[in-house]
Amino acid sequence: MKIKLLSIIIALFALAPLSFAQDLRNSSNSCIGRIDSDGTVRNSSNSTIGKICSNGDIRNSSNALIGRLESNGTIRNGSNSTIGRVESNGTVRNGSNSTIGRIDSDGTVRNGSNACIGYAKGVKKEYAAVFFFFNFFKK
Repeated sequence: MKIKLLSIIIALFALAPLSFAQDLRNSSNSCIGRIDSDGTVRNSSNSTIGKICSNGDIRNSSNALIGRLESNGTIRNGSNSTIGRVESNGTVRNGSNSTIGRIDSDGTVRNGSNACIGYAKGVKKEYAAVFFFFNFFKK
């Protein structure tokens, strides 16, 4: 019994890092990316395309600073200009304060016309906004 329990515990620890990665999906529910527990952003082929660091820095795959996510939801580009923000209710606004979308509590991502453009279940709203609305990781 102890060996079986120990085996289960070891398996859970081995798989734990994988369980924190969250898929980003388009409106057809196809995986278009993933955000790992450490903030690493991957494309649908699982290649690293950037990272959202714990200090708020947004970096591309070459580790160059391309933006910043502030604790209040403000999103800045690499020139430190405010390009948007995510409000606590999930509303996403651009730098002109116009609503460009929202991220519902269930992870549904909607554009400014309220149409579903994707899903980010379990992903921080700010991270989902950086991916879906502000195109930091497009090449």
